[in-house]
Amino acid sequence: MTTVLKLGGELLEDAAAVRAAAQAIVRLAATAPVVVVHGGGRAIDAELRARGEAPRFVDGLRITDAAALDTVVSVLAGRNNTMLVAAIGAAGGRAVGLTGADGRIGLSRRAAPLRTVSGETADLGLVGEPEGTDASLVNDLLGIGYIPVVASIGVDPDGVLLNVNADVLAGHLAAILPALRLIIAGGTAGVLDANGQMIGALGVDEIDVMMASGVAHSGMVAKLGACRLAFSAGVTDISIVAGRGAADYASATGTKIVMTATNVETRDVETRA
Repeated sequence: MTTVLKLGGELLEDAAAVRAAAQAIVRLAATAPVVVVHGGGRAIDAELRARGEAPRFVDGLRITDAAALDTVVSVLAGRNNTMLVAAIGAAGGRAVGLTGADGRIGLSRRAAPLRTVSGETADLGLVGEPEGTDASLVNDLLGIGYIPVVASIGVDPDGVLLNVNADVLAGHLAAILPALRLIIAGGTAGVLDANGQMIGALGVDEIDVMMASGVAHSGMVAKLGACRLAFSAGVTDISIVAGRGAADYASATGTKIVMTATNVETRDVETRA
């Protein structure tokens, strides 16, 4: 039962947080093979500002020009990935750092202009949408006991690097491995309803309702889209959880994505939408 674990960059912001994440990853890997996909949004934002650039987003997706892409690669493939791999090793795991360019596991096409939730059109720039189907490198590493740690960078057929949203890449890898479980761990306690209350179980058919109503916005849009992709590919155990300080990502507080939710919380979201 392979698990794809997506770690938000907010869970990797300092050495203590990286050590805690690494320890939780090693515990998870003791129960089943694990692939880690990580972002680093806040670190990228800080580096961009240090370089005199302003971060730009639409529907939770980064607008990426050449300067932003250079920053993304240096932060994700350089600092964040290496620190996490080293911390997993110190915690007793065997990790290998990768990007989507390795084995072309993140083979992507250049993203078309985006139709936003608000109905506008936005050009995301050097952003990739994963479309590859070859995850053999990841499966090979899992087969010999390694924990692949993948920085969310893609590559097009001509070898051009592209920024890929980490949630999107995690959902894609879960679909093509294929994995049985996808855990998206971030700084918030799962999916929140219009009143800011966590939804315990969210039906996959309600994702579009939440997006269209604006209840799901910013980074949650990409997370829910990744969940929907993985679910449609047969990933049966999907959750969005609070990862900060979590000792066990598999049991962390959060929202389960299910075929059809019948709890009161979810019906309340539908009504307000």
